[in-house]
Order: sequence, then C-alpha cells, then structure tokens
Amino acid sequence: LMRTAKATVIEKVDYFKSEEELSRVFNPLKIPTDTTPFTYDNVVVIIIESFSKEFVDKYNTWMEPSRYKGYTPFLDSLMGVSRGYQYSFANGRKSIDAMPSVICSIPSIEVPYVLSHYSANKVNSTASLLKEKGYYSAFFHGAPNGSMGFNSFANLAGFDDYFGKDEYNNDDDYDNIWGIWDDKFLQFFAQKINTFKQPFYTTLFTVSSHHPYKIPKEFENKFEGGSLSVHKTIQYTDYSLKKFFETASKMDWYKHTLFVITADHASAEIAYPEYNTAWGYFSIPVFFYQPEKNWGEFKPEIIQQIDIMPTILGYLHYDKPYIAFGRDIFKENEEPFAFNYINQVYQFFQSNYLLQFDGKKSIGIYDFKSDRLLQTNLVAQLPDTVVKMETHLKGLIQHYNNRMVDDNLTREGSQLKKSISAH
Repeated sequence: LMRTAKATVIEKVDYFKSEEELSRVFNPLKIPTDTTPFTYDNVVVIIIESFSKEFVDKYNTWMEPSRYKGYTPFLDSLMGVSRGYQYSFANGRKSIDAMPSVICSIPSIEVPYVLSHYSANKVNSTASLLKEKGYYSAFFHGAPNGSMGFNSFANLAGFDDYFGKDEYNNDDDYDNIWGIWDDKFLQFFAQKINTFKQPFYTTLFTVSSHHPYKIPKEFENKFEGGSLSVHKTIQYTDYSLKKFFETASKMDWYKHTLFVITADHASAEIAYPEYNTAWGYFSIPVFFYQPEKNWGEFKPEIIQQIDIMPTILGYLHYDKPYIAFGRDIFKENEEPFAFNYINQVYQFFQSNYLLQFDGKKSIGIYDFKSDRLLQTNLVAQLPDTVVKMETHLKGLIQHYNNRMVDDNLTREGSQLKKSISAH
C-alpha cells in the first residue's frame, strides 16, 4: 500500500475500438500448436545485477580492437556454445522491472509493474505454468530477505520456495551492503539445486555488480579492472559464474538443464558514447545455453527480457494457452521486436529501427543499427515504417493497460472475457 500510494495510475486506452481489431494488431494470448511431447528439462535462469552488453566482448566486435576492452572472458566462452542475439534489450531500467519481465513476460509501462496499483493482479509465470507439469520452483537472491519486495513477488509468481540471506545463514560472507558475495552465493545455489528433485525451475538474482562495486578482499589483486570502477566487479562476477558452472557441470542435473543468462538492467557506468543512448540504456545480455546442444549461434536479431518466458515454454513444448507480451525467440514465425519506456516516451524496436512515441504521436525514428548515436531522426522520411511500428506499439500498450486495469493477465481471465463478450 505504501509503495503504490504515489504511483502513477495506469489508465485504459482505446487506440483500437474493437477487440477483433486490437487482436489482429497484437495479442498476448499464446495458444501453442506444437504437437511434440513436453520435455521435462530443468530450467535455470540467472539474472545478473547491473550488467551491460558493453562489458561483453561478444557483443562489441563492431568496435575497433584498439578502442574496446571486454571484461567477461567466461561469459564470452559460454556464449560461443550458446544461442545469443546481437540486439538484446531490457524492458526497464530498475531491478524491480526485471522480475515481472523475465519471470512473467510482463513489461513495465509508465510505472514499474510491482509498484503499480495492480501489483496484486493474478499473473501466469514460468513458475506457475511449469508447476502444472510437476516442476518444483525456487527463487534465490543473496540480499537480506525482503529486499526490494523480491520474496513477495516470487510468492505472487508461484515459486515454491525462496532462498535469501537468511537461508544462506552465514554472515561472514555478507558484503555489509547488498548481500552475500556472488562467488559464495553461487556455490550455495549449485549445492542447493543438487538437493532438488527433478524437474525444477530456478531463478537466481546476483548482487555484487552494484555500486559501490566492492569485491571480497581475497580477490582485490586478482583482477586488473579497467577505466571504470565497475570493471573489476564485472570481472569478479564473471569469475563467480565460471566457478558456478564448474561446480554444476559435475552434478547429475546439469546436462538436462536449459540455462538462461541475462541481466536485470544495464549499468549506470558507461565507458562508450554509443551506450550512452536511448538504446544503450537498455542493452543487456540475453542468451540460452544447454550443455548437450553446443548451439554456437549468434544471430543479428532483436530479443528482450519478456521473450524469456515464452522461449522457455516453447523449448519445453508447453502445450496450454498462456499470456505473454514477448515471443518465443526460437520460432521464426513472428517478427522480432523489443519495447521499453523512458522519460515519458515509449520505445519500440523492430528491424533496423527504433521508434519513439509519446502516447499520441511518433516523435522520432532512427536506424539504431547503423546510426548508433541516434543523430538522424527519420520520422519525416519513413512515414510507412512509422505507421506500421506505431500501430504494433499501440496494440501492445492497449493490451497492457486494459488487461492490467481489468486484472486480465492470465489465460483464465482471457477466456472469461471472451465468454462474456460472446453473450
């Protein structure tokens, strides 16, 4: 109640006058047509605190080597055998934006979903949907229990258990600011997973790569860092992930697991001007790793946090309807897009373009792939592209706002509304 007291009130919009017209433009109700039997692989999602694509060499081969330096040798090596995407985006700028986006395929528009007046709405999540298939689920966050309302949201999203600083139960490994050091908590994560009955779905949220960018004393001389204070912390978190995968790879569940690596949001520490832009502010890693697949794919494609849930469900051949504002990135039958919101402006990415829309009209469109500094506004030169992208964006906004107000974010809500409309 206190969190939402001063929050912006989400209101219904009516860009489209009928449900039929709206659904032709955009429809978050997913009805799987996959006839392949469900695959009971484990799923592990790792959300890295304040972790930009700027830090990862794999995403920055377009820069001159003399100009660029990366800080994630382990993640670069893991991406070499994963499915990655060049144009990967967060749906928000805060940690609390990431939770609903990654876990429930719900973006944050105008106000973070968990701070909105509708944060108690019923949602479907990866945890709740996989529970129907017999999965056990757990959420891990090394911060003091209650931090940022993560445990409350994990409960709302249907996780069976929550493991935080209390469950870790060793304050010797507490950084005295944010939580348990990444290298220690990631080892706890691996060991705890090893006690779970399969299949399971788990999500981990790291803490160490956050201002003031401290690392444990025993690692202070291990990493050389870079031009920004965050760089040594990034190297430490990358090392902690390496040690986690080394531990996990020796465990029975590992080879039957789909791993998803992403971040909650981009870092506020920016070294390169290209990332100090409307697209750079949201540029984070999103990639998928399965130990037995050896994918080794890196596509020049758009992906966003809200694509994670439908992609996991598609990978497992989930066969029931559900609500998701993103898409299954492994399927090629939908045109990729990404969406976010900054300074009262909606941003919509599709093909080569970034459209900026103020709620009433499009105020800018840029070829963000070639014009990385967004210096040339093409809104007058590309009227057809503007109309196409604006129409799609309006459909997304209308579904989000109206479904949020109507508490209609689950397949049950959609089916009930359809039944009422039919009568």
